[in-house]
Amino acid sequence: MGLNRRNFLGRGIGAGLGIAALAAPMVAAQGRPRVIVVGGGAGGASVARHLAQDSDGAIDIILIEPTRSYYTCFFSNLYLGGLREMATLAHGYGRLAADYGINVVHDWVVGVDRDRLEVALAGGGRLGYDRLVLSPGIDFIDGALPGWSVAAQNRMPHAYKAGSQTELLRAQVDAMRPGGTFALVAPPNPYRCPPGPYERVSMIARRLRATNPTARILIVDPKDSFSKQALFEEGWQAHYPGMIERIGPDFGADRIELRPERMEIVIDGMVEAVDVCNAIPPMKAGRICDLAGVSEGYWAPVVPATMQARADPAIHVLGDAALQGDMPKSAFSANSQARVAAMAIRAALTGARAFPPRFTNTCWSLIDAEDGVKVGATYEATEDRIARVDGFVSQPGEPAALRRATYRESLDWYAAITRDMFG
Repeated sequence: MGLNRRNFLGRGIGAGLGIAALAAPMVAAQGRPRVIVVGGGAGGASVARHLAQDSDGAIDIILIEPTRSYYTCFFSNLYLGGLREMATLAHGYGRLAADYGINVVHDWVVGVDRDRLEVALAGGGRLGYDRLVLSPGIDFIDGALPGWSVAAQNRMPHAYKAGSQTELLRAQVDAMRPGGTFALVAPPNPYRCPPGPYERVSMIARRLRATNPTARILIVDPKDSFSKQALFEEGWQAHYPGMIERIGPDFGADRIELRPERMEIVIDGMVEAVDVCNAIPPMKAGRICDLAGVSEGYWAPVVPATMQARADPAIHVLGDAALQGDMPKSAFSANSQARVAAMAIRAALTGARAFPPRFTNTCWSLIDAEDGVKVGATYEATEDRIARVDGFVSQPGEPAALRRATYRESLDWYAAITRDMFG
């Protein structure tokens, strides 16, 4: 949207906004302040539930999410590896409505009027808000992966939004000819779940080891290095020796073209025929951030202490879509940011006390059955970013008992975060 008075004020206020600026409550026409949350994933569902739980009915909460069942992208790689069923990744919104009084609307938001404080729905009608939370996850950058488009996703699935794409990719792997080639085209930074593509390779290798042991896995990676690289490479050598090959930018992986109809990857002019190609394109914030006018470039800058959009203090942006600093784009990060945003919103709308924000993240990855590794950190809000304070990472050569415990810890986390999201 073009520059207007609200845009101008939003840019001026947002640059220095902190918790102290949230003292004056706003009251909606219906008598209670209203918060609209767009997106029902790790950030959106979490902020809606925490607001409902902590405000004791003082805030009217509307969660807008087009799907009735949310499939977690996190842990979907385990489905590809045969360690989970798809049904275990599906979660509904019934308890948020029944137990927490959240008005769950299954629709698309197709516009945001920041002057009127309204969102427009694809199904018709407009809803007013006092605060708007955008947690739309990721979309793909059009044309950024030469030869690939959404129209080609059934030939070369991305499977980076869990559900039918995940099921399609597993079916394609299972149908590979003996000794065939599975290729994964990794995205450039930044993107959702930095270790995700490499855990996916591990799980595909696990499946092929059992069903197609002479198959080959090719990683085409535009990055010089990747998250947990030493741990993954150690695990691949131990569990899948000779099966996995990675090509980096020094061998042309940053100069590629995809030919979905021919099932070919052109790498620096050389043609590579493949049987299955998991193409993960470059990413950006979900489209609603552009429609709301809160994006700069591909992501939406936020005020670290409150997750408010720099462009508009009445809008908060969470999770993968936010440009916030050092936190990786992960479900754990989104959930942590949602707690901070919920506290800030409740303080602004009801006068409740807001405490200094705290952020944490842990990301688990599975290399083989019960061989889990992790990385994590704590963070603090500075003036310009969410800044890393300290961290930890699994180490090469750890005993099997520790790796098994790490994997089982991840199972407990999955159960805990999905309870925190959906009640």
